[in-house]
Amino acid sequence: MTRLRAVTRRGRRTLLGAALALAVAAGTGGWAAGTAQSAVTGPPPGAAAWRADHSLGVRLPDPATARPADVARFFAALTDGQRRALVARHPLTVGNLDGVPPAVRYAANSRALAAERDRQRARAADPAGTSEDRRQAGKAAARCASLLSPGRHILAFDPRGRGQVAEVYGDLATAERTAVIVPGSDIDLGSFDRARDPYGTPAGMAGSLRTRLTAEAPGTRTAVVAWAGYTTPVGIGPDAMTGRLADAGAPRLARFLSGLAAVGAPAPAVLCHSYGSVVCGLAVARADGGRVADLVLFGSPGIRRDSVAQLRTPARVWAARDASDWIGDVPNVELFGLGHGTDPTDPAFGARRVPAVRAVGHTGYLAPGTDSLRNFAAIVLGRYGAVR
Repeated sequence: MTRLRAVTRRGRRTLLGAALALAVAAGTGGWAAGTAQSAVTGPPPGAAAWRADHSLGVRLPDPATARPADVARFFAALTDGQRRALVARHPLTVGNLDGVPPAVRYAANSRALAAERDRQRARAADPAGTSEDRRQAGKAAARCASLLSPGRHILAFDPRGRGQVAEVYGDLATAERTAVIVPGSDIDLGSFDRARDPYGTPAGMAGSLRTRLTAEAPGTRTAVVAWAGYTTPVGIGPDAMTGRLADAGAPRLARFLSGLAAVGAPAPAVLCHSYGSVVCGLAVARADGGRVADLVLFGSPGIRRDSVAQLRTPARVWAARDASDWIGDVPNVELFGLGHGTDPTDPAFGARRVPAVRAVGHTGYLAPGTDSLRNFAAIVLGRYGAVR
């Protein structure tokens, strides 16, 4: 009898797991549209050469293990000439090393982007490649050239995989108020900004928010970072329904936030869209010294936490979802690794609700003229009484 009951319990768990999988697939349009991704982790190419460089007569901070605060102290002790020498020899390492001053990272990433642009142009012109290889290389070269446009400030660039990038809108070195945008699925180097659906991209969201901040508080120095620094899911498939890529991305976001604190940036409001909110939910408690003033979860499928208390963060936590967002049809469950749990807009979760009545769809929260954009700007500025 005991064995029979155990078999029955296992059978029920199996059936429940299968039912959940079917519910998630049905609620999001099926899994066929998604493809599994290999998460990019660790420091970018060139870390070995960096570790072996003793030209300054001292050991350089290990990009895999050094705390951003230690990196900041190391670079503060260098002369301008020494910084320029490291940028010239190790652009990918310096450009992605959290704790390095923003201006130094901008210079390093300009070099890294120019090198990648030239490499992709050579591939595009190589007759030995297939026509598809040449076409893709041409697109990658054009993307790098676009990021090199005057006035753009690239804080991170990693060409591995589908490509990762972070861009600053405003002056991060002097900002009094800062924000970080963390995007969701289908974002990479090629879709970081685009003409179609611009406010569904990190660049579009960050640019729109910075414009609104400037309009609301012209006398306040602000900066917004569009951070696409993790491997995002592609399409709606198992990657989007599990925390695997969020688990890989969360330490990268936590380190990035610690890096902002290490260079003296004020504690940011972190705005997390869609699957990006899963990354944020796992990252906020991991940031070693990276304080977060406000955590804004919008268009979220859940964050693998049942309540604000489980986040273990002193940050104010906010949540928004507009009525037309399809994410509201996703089952808010988490079982056997599938699903992301409680809806952050559920009163039981405990977040402060941000109205988003005028936003449209899953990617319209930061579109100009929406109440959600106005409310997000008020949060970044610390004008909490204006959130309505």
